[in-house]
Amino acid sequence: MSLYRLLADELAQAIAQRTLPGGSRLSSVRQCAAQRGLSFNTVTAAYRLLEDRGLIEARPQSGYYVKSSLPALQQPLRETPGDVLALSAATQDLVAVVLQSQQRPDYTDLALACPRGAAFYPSQKLARLAARILRQQPQLMASYALPPGPERLRSQIARRGLQLGMSLRPEDIILTHGAMEALQLALRAVTQPGDTVGVESPTYFNLYPLLASLGLKALEIPTHPQHGLSLDVLELLLAEKRLAAIVAMPTVHNPLGCSMSLADKQRLAHLVHHYQVPLIEDALYAELQFAAALSPTVKAFDRDGWVMVCASYTKTLAPDFRIGWMEAGRFGERVRQLKFASSIAEPVLLAETIGQFLESGGYDHHLRMLRRLYASQVDTVRDLIARWFPAGTRATLPSGGFLLWLELPENIDTQVLFHAALAERITIMPGVLYSGSARYRHCLRLSCCHALDERFLAALRRLGELARLQQESSA
Repeated sequence: MSLYRLLADELAQAIAQRTLPGGSRLSSVRQCAAQRGLSFNTVTAAYRLLEDRGLIEARPQSGYYVKSSLPALQQPLRETPGDVLALSAATQDLVAVVLQSQQRPDYTDLALACPRGAAFYPSQKLARLAARILRQQPQLMASYALPPGPERLRSQIARRGLQLGMSLRPEDIILTHGAMEALQLALRAVTQPGDTVGVESPTYFNLYPLLASLGLKALEIPTHPQHGLSLDVLELLLAEKRLAAIVAMPTVHNPLGCSMSLADKQRLAHLVHHYQVPLIEDALYAELQFAAALSPTVKAFDRDGWVMVCASYTKTLAPDFRIGWMEAGRFGERVRQLKFASSIAEPVLLAETIGQFLESGGYDHHLRMLRRLYASQVDTVRDLIARWFPAGTRATLPSGGFLLWLELPENIDTQVLFHAALAERITIMPGVLYSGSARYRHCLRLSCCHALDERFLAALRRLGELARLQQESSA
């Protein structure tokens, strides 16, 4: 038998026995050739044969990976747009229960997108920076923070925007109390109570109570688990003048993890410019893309200020600092007025600490580590779901971030599963939280932003068992 076939069969057996689990990275062609004393062409032929068998996949600028046996979602769960008035009181109570359980040290959190642990944040470096700034500028503790905030941080945000295709000016950057305040300010600037706002479906669960608090109605737009927002449906709604604004996450969506193609982002920017309807672009996870070359934001294609971009450093650097930012395009002056009237400015010490960290170059190193870590953890959790969850379970293939959206067999109600898991001190996010129209009852979101230790893995395995038990009882 040819050497490349022998190598391919050996690796295929390791994959079958899960010695090489789904999502694991194979040695590079060069490394494998050196380790085994084979030629470059022999290893290349073996890897191509494994690709043909559907056992591994090549990822551009990353290498070869074992394919997961967990099927990916292929179709949007919502085919037509639909109006939403507000989340039900029972659904809102679910969010309160999730938040309460997350504070309990005896509960295992598989739910919220809040990374925990030293591996996910450069906490020690930020602490040393903050201490040094206080020693050098002790007057900060006795100073009143005023807008626009430290120029250093705003300049660094503008500089980093170039990596996502955005040409931003420091004077146009508005610092906010996390991304949620940025979203709130943007909505207040461009809508009036009673207006309808277009949102993706599913979408970030906290967006519904935010819209309701402002007296706004949500209109859910079908969103593909791999390609993002349906632009054909959106264009019809814009032509019918049904939307006052749009809120979307075109790059690393929450909860789907998908990113729109470059062509679709350009088309989206064209649509909002043509119909003159503001797009509020949530770019919270845009810097956590897995691809080596980052896909630009829609703001990168903004022609006349109709795209407002929002982000923060709560997921990547310092969650407790709550430092976010936005560039509001043609609505910048209105947003600045609203910011001053609501919370005036962000703490100078915290903003200056992040600004100096960004300026030092440490953030790029940290982001590269995070991207590798999250890509690995997402792949590992997908493989475990394939092993432990009921047959027929599907999951997204995220382009970045640390979230997985699961579609379980239709006879499984994840709200029931939520309470069963909660009784065993396991917290999950049922799919009903991600739509105001009681959809996605057989779906749930899992977070892969915690240490995959024995406790996490035991909870994930038990969740799969509970899902299987519910499926058997409903058969």
